[in-house]
Formats: sequence, structure tokens, C-alpha cells
Amino acid sequence: MDRPFNVLFLCTGNSARSIMAEAILNKLGAGKFHAYSAGSQPKGKVNPRTIQLLDSLGYDTSGFRSKSWSQFAKPGAPALDFVFTVCDNAAGESCPVWPGQPMTAHWGIPDPAEAVGVPAEIALAFKDAYRMLHQRIAVFTALPLRSLDQLSLQSRLKEIGRMEAATGKVAEPS
Repeated sequence: MDRPFNVLFLCTGNSARSIMAEAILNKLGAGKFHAYSAGSQPKGKVNPRTIQLLDSLGYDTSGFRSKSWSQFAKPGAPALDFVFTVCDNAAGESCPVWPGQPMTAHWGIPDPAEAVGVPAEIALAFKDAYRMLHQRIAVFTALPLRSLDQLSLQSRLKEIGRMEAATGKVAEPS
């Protein structure tokens, strides 16, 4: 297979974490990966703080939109090689049946859109989510995907999801 690997990042709202993951993988894995994002219950618009953060980091945010995961389960959708859930809610939901049986893993990240406090605290929650996603995606893009057998690869994908600060809610400021 010489085409790039197609990767779908799922979340409930498709407005923050999954959008960040799509941006990061398309930048880090350019040529090797094509990333997409979607939500089980898309909010219909990308969180403005997500756009603000990605813009400040030099990403082109013009093409991002909040969309339903159902469009990736339809005939004619890109053949997916990997599907990662990046929020705890989406991991517990029953996903559509993906054509081609892609490998899946849960990479839960606390939802920055739920952060409360002063603007600096909220901005920090978005930066933390970005940092955790960037770290996991960097490890993922470094894997020798074409030389790993399926069992080893599935094990590695799950390990990435258990990296530091894997799941859990953002702590309330004291």
C-alpha cells in the first residue's frame, strides 16, 4: 500500500480535541497520513478557542468544520486505516461499522471546552489538550506501521492511549 494511511479522530462534539488531532497529524504526518475528524453529536461549529490556539501555532484553520461521523461510514467515504476516540464519551458510544475494519484505540484527553475559570486557566486547558495530543501523535507517526504485525500494532496503539494524563476530568481550580 503506497497511499497515505487514513486516520479518523472521533469525539462527541467535534469542536476541540478531534479537530486539534486532525491538524496535528496532517502536519506531523504529511505525506504518510491523511487525518480527518468527526463527532457522534457534532456541535456544528469548531470551538473558537481551538481555532485561536491552532492559528497561534501556525496551522491553516480555514478548512476545519464540525461534522458527523456518519459521513465516514457511507459508501464513497475514505477507506479508514485507523480510528481513534479522543474523548471518554465517544469511547463508550456504539460507533458506526467502519468499512474496511480499521484498527481502533481510545486516546482519551480531558475536554478543554469544559474548563472553567479565568481566561488564562481556560487557555491552559486547551494548551494541555494540544500538548497531550501532539505527544501521542508524534509517537504514533514514529511507529514502523508497515513492519508491525496487527497484534503488535494494536498493542502499541493502546499503549499510546495510556500515556501520561490519559483520561480524567480537568481538575477544578482550588
